[in-house]
Amino acid sequence: MKKNPFNNLVLNPEEQNIENMFEKGEFVRVKNFEKRKKELASYARYTLSKNKRINIRMHESDLQAIKERAQKHGLPYQTLISTILHNYAKGAVEITL
Repeated sequence: MKKNPFNNLVLNPEEQNIENMFEKGEFVRVKNFEKRKKELASYARYTLSKNKRINIRMHESDLQAIKERAQKHGLPYQTLISTILHNYAKGAVEITL
């Protein structure tokens, strides 16, 4: 018989609050649940997919500007660069050269 990996799980206060609300039946299904579920599954697959490392050369002032903008959004600059490139690859962003 398999051991339950959640037997000794310790929840932080936020997680415990969510657990309590769930047990009381206080959660309401979001509108367009199936659509939202598919979106989140897509994001999860993308997040868990294998990443490929690349090296790029860029002007130091450009890198500094990117780092500052990323910090304003509370995310690592590598994530910002990756997101921009991902959106360009999907055709969601147009770039003028």
